[in-house]
Amino acid sequence: MTLPDTQAQPRERILRAAADLLARGGREAVSTRSVSAAASVQAQTIYRHFGDMQGLLDEVARQGYASYLAAKRENLIAGDPVDQLRRGWSLHVAFGLANPALYRLLNTDARPGAGFAANGEAGSLLLQLVTRVAEAGRLRVGVEEAAAMIHAAGVGVTLTLIKADAAGRLADHEGLSERTREAVFAALVTDLDDTSPQGTRAARCARHAVALKALLDDGEHPFTAGEYTLLGEWLTRLATAAADGAESDSPPPSDS
Repeated sequence: MTLPDTQAQPRERILRAAADLLARGGREAVSTRSVSAAASVQAQTIYRHFGDMQGLLDEVARQGYASYLAAKRENLIAGDPVDQLRRGWSLHVAFGLANPALYRLLNTDARPGAGFAANGEAGSLLLQLVTRVAEAGRLRVGVEEAAAMIHAAGVGVTLTLIKADAAGRLADHEGLSERTREAVFAALVTDLDDTSPQGTRAARCARHAVALKALLDDGEHPFTAGEYTLLGEWLTRLATAAADGAESDSPPPSDS
């Protein structure tokens, strides 16, 4: 157990104690009693600084997430948006493996409705990246749907690898992250000069509808609020119908 630094301010001692307890024992180990004992403070001191235990956990998550979010923000600066999306996936998985207890706290909290502010910014950064892919005319589906699919797949892969690592079997899953990422991206992202069976007129129509909606959502436009809402509905319907048509036009997989 890490002994508290009695020279540190109570707030810092509480944060260090909570982070240490989380890393060693998971969310269940972080209680008012355990944090109070580890930080050498009274319970009311925790509540005075953080409001409640959820506030304390939020701050632990925010501090633990800080370097990861900084790397995610830097990844947005310049470059090919699909490459940026790949790097973002890799950053996500690497963070989870390096911080398994914190990652579980952020992504598998058992209390209904309990959320963490740190997750909000990460989700916003993912949405920005996916929007850039859409604006480049390289997204097959809507921005929100694509971001949700990428997030769900990334979290699933990361939790699988964390469990395997804890069991000493991480080597059994070598390449899982990359294979899953590319499978998801193949369903969502395309090259501009796609000449594959999926690069049909319907597929191109879907990509352009998604791109136009993303561009309009992100900037000024000459429409009234009602016109803008209606156009958004039309573009979404067009993208969905075109994507469905592209899938039905695709030839069946070869048996060979």
